[in-house]
Amino acid sequence: MKTVGRQERVAVRIQQELSALISKRVNDPRLEWATVSGVKMTRDLKMARVYYCVFGDSEKRKSVGAAFKQAHGFIKKELAKTLGLRYMPELEFFYDESFDYGEKIENILKEIGPLDTPEEPEE
Repeated sequence: MKTVGRQERVAVRIQQELSALISKRVNDPRLEWATVSGVKMTRDLKMARVYYCVFGDSEKRKSVGAAFKQAHGFIKKELAKTLGLRYMPELEFFYDESFDYGEKIENILKEIGPLDTPEEPEE
């Protein structure tokens, strides 16, 4: 059985703390639209790629990206206090397109409609 490495533990902790920080301490209303969907750490724990999703149009996505960029210093400082790591990883924020892709696939499947399955012949 695979054990969870330090990278994964730190990534999960950053995701939890960042989600709590956004909902409680960051005063930017643009970040209310954002959900942190995942964090990936580099092996040396110096970089954290933070993935977020936004339910809405492209304007909301752009404004949330700008809000993360603007609040980067505050977020990093607050996370450093709560995480207690020797070195605070550098944070990079990326829009998570997987939800949009899933929605696109779902819409295509709805357009196709239910598949007709051949009936089994009666014996």
